[in-house]
Amino acid sequence: MIEITDKEFLLITDFIKSNYGIQFKEQKKTLLTSRLHNILDEMGFSNFTQYYEYMTHDKSGKAITNFVDKITTNHTYFMREAEHFNYLKNNVLPEIVPKIKNHDLRIWCAASSTGEEPYTLAMLVDEFFGDEKALWDTKVLATDICASVLETAQKGIYNNISIEPLEKMWRLKYFNKIDITNSKIIDRIQNEVIFRKFNLMEPEFPFKKKFHIIFCRNVMIYFDAATKDRLIEKFYNSLEDGGYLFVGHSESLNRATTEFKYVKPAIYRK
Repeated sequence: MIEITDKEFLLITDFIKSNYGIQFKEQKKTLLTSRLHNILDEMGFSNFTQYYEYMTHDKSGKAITNFVDKITTNHTYFMREAEHFNYLKNNVLPEIVPKIKNHDLRIWCAASSTGEEPYTLAMLVDEFFGDEKALWDTKVLATDICASVLETAQKGIYNNISIEPLEKMWRLKYFNKIDITNSKIIDRIQNEVIFRKFNLMEPEFPFKKKFHIIFCRNVMIYFDAATKDRLIEKFYNSLEDGGYLFVGHSESLNRATTEFKYVKPAIYRK
């Protein structure tokens, strides 16, 4: 394996942090090297400086896309941190839905990964509205910085073992078995989720309408305090008054600086 020098590590990690907010500390040098060394082998580069120059000057964008796919962590599963979904179903939706007069419920899953989280949100919303669903626009915006996981998510195909955490009724109602190994989200739910590539480090979020609910879980653990504070401020400005932000259980907001009101662990309100 090609070793990365201290200078090269700093060069690449500064690029990652500046463009994607992700912080690779010194102890992550081996991890970064292992994630990128296959690209260097395939491209015939003898060092990381050559790779960096190639990546940052590739006008096609393919090199950057491949780079982001390698450096990002995309661990997720259905019903991860299930308390959030229960609170959304039992507390948040019953409270905010009656206040939405235009029947336009706006939910953003800001780190959608391979799709388990936004599809869970879509199924939960579908169950909540029941027969009234046809009267509402409840599409879930699902964004991620990683192109490969978005491609997986858009297919909506999952291993049968991976959907076991879902209620049996949901598995029967919202999935069609393809074979003994895989199942696919039904078209009606698949069409409720809009997947888009998006970088949370954009200085301004381009959304015309504000959201009622934002899920951004287990992402900010990779950011430093200043980056996290800037992102939280942008989330705040992207929410309707009374809107909710859900973060990961290992994450928290600085109550001394944020305008969000603490609701319960990992749940905040504008």
